[in-house]
Amino acid sequence: MKITCTLLQKKCLFFTSSLLIVCVLKLVHIKVGEKRSFYVEPYGVTASTLASQSYRDDVNCSAIYQLDPVEIGKSLEIRRKDIVDKTDEDIERLTADCPKYTESRGYDDVVPSEEEREFPLAYSLVVHKNMPMVERIIRAIYAPQNVYCIHYDLKSSKAFIAALRSLVRCFSNIFIATRLEPVEYAHISRLKADLNCLSDLLNSPIGWKYVINLCGQDFPLRTNYELVKELEKLNGANMVETSRPSEAKKKRFQFRHELKDVPYEYQKLPVITAQAKGPPPHGIEMFIGSAYFVLARDFASYALKSQLAQDFLEWSSDTYSPDEHFWATLTRVPGAPGEIARLGPDITDLMSKTRLVKWSYLEGSLYPPCTGTHMRSVCIYGAAELRWLLNYGHWFANKFDSKVDPVLIKCLEERLEKRRDWAKLL
Repeated sequence: MKITCTLLQKKCLFFTSSLLIVCVLKLVHIKVGEKRSFYVEPYGVTASTLASQSYRDDVNCSAIYQLDPVEIGKSLEIRRKDIVDKTDEDIERLTADCPKYTESRGYDDVVPSEEEREFPLAYSLVVHKNMPMVERIIRAIYAPQNVYCIHYDLKSSKAFIAALRSLVRCFSNIFIATRLEPVEYAHISRLKADLNCLSDLLNSPIGWKYVINLCGQDFPLRTNYELVKELEKLNGANMVETSRPSEAKKKRFQFRHELKDVPYEYQKLPVITAQAKGPPPHGIEMFIGSAYFVLARDFASYALKSQLAQDFLEWSSDTYSPDEHFWATLTRVPGAPGEIARLGPDITDLMSKTRLVKWSYLEGSLYPPCTGTHMRSVCIYGAAELRWLLNYGHWFANKFDSKVDPVLIKCLEERLEKRRDWAKLL
């Protein structure tokens, strides 16, 4: 009997000890995991959800702007951690209670000046994933007098669509495009997505002056007040990139392209054929540029309603990346509202303020090296580029990714908020 009790006691002791060791190991694992993780929160709600980890306690954005080596080093340490961002489902939950959401994100504090009220803007956002980043963009560009059309890819995930619709429900001046496209890279569907939004925006009761298009990895470098001051100077002209095409770029529209399945990143891609295309209609001279634009209202109406523009759109339907020649060419057409003279000099991406992009093959010659990482030759910015981004002179930049550098996005948000406060004092 004593032997049985002793064995039982030993088993109990062994079990208890094992359980204790497992608990200790799990606790150590959790603590180590916490130290190795960095949680990205929407600006303005961090302190209420993760008081133990506020990036503003760790990194001084003013010092980052001044390129302080200690603060830049801290941002690099954060990048080495496992960066955990919000999910699409988190954004749906965050926006479920609209009054609470708009208050927590400071929408109620956005008070436009009289000058801004008299100069409303319109936005076309073409997005397909990463709702946390889309939510940050919307908050950064939001003003109550503006109007926002959002086009999502019909191939987007159910979680993304649900989160987007939940957010839109909280605003009277943000809506989803009435016509949606299954967007394919470098295909006419990308251009149609913006055109669908332009059509809806022109039917909006808000009498906006200029329209700006964005994608899901853009971010503003200017406040709404600063943009209005810049756009007033354009006096009805457009801000687009427009240059004469190289021989290589001419092949994009000299030959017919067919959308085909491809065995790499993009599941479908327009592929060049041997079939030559005829010249563009109406004697149009071709120019190339960017998918991004800042368009005056009259020109936007012209692009949608004129027969010349409709014929040119139809002709462009089987070209490669038509959004990169449609706007650049149309703005050079004689008689187009706010036209750029056909014989005028090229306007490159560094001259047009629509979008600041770093290409890997031009780093070191036209601009300093990327401090983040690259995706298809384009820099995804790092925190050390904060000063360069804000001082170069452009209005928006691409690309940003919280998983690459959350500190940069947070610092941009912080500085934009400060500049909004300064504008109120003017």
